[in-house]
Amino acid sequence: MEIWINPECSKCRSALSLLDAHGAEYTVRRYLDEPPTVGELQEILTRLALEPWDITRVGEPAAAELGLETWPRDADTRSRWLQALATHPTLIQRPIITVDDGPAIIGRSEDAIRSLFL
Repeated sequence: MEIWINPECSKCRSALSLLDAHGAEYTVRRYLDEPPTVGELQEILTRLALEPWDITRVGEPAAAELGLETWPRDADTRSRWLQALATHPTLIQRPIITVDDGPAIIGRSEDAIRSLFL
């Protein structure tokens, strides 16, 4: 299991605590220090069954600077969204938890994280 976190994020800290409480073995990836590649983002999105705009934090300053609110959300601009997330990892929703050879979730709620253990 791997969890992508921003250590400053309370949701990330809560997710780590819940994983620890369940005795989960996991690797922490501080994705702001080690940004994901476009390929890694594509893999995660496939596992999440989401599109890049679905995991984008549009309220971040970088989103405003890029004008993301005006970007189309379609197949023609998907690669542009992926590149923006890879270049500006602060735009990525967090935490993202992946299970080895299993599902991936955005762990913003305790219920979402608990679903990994059912």
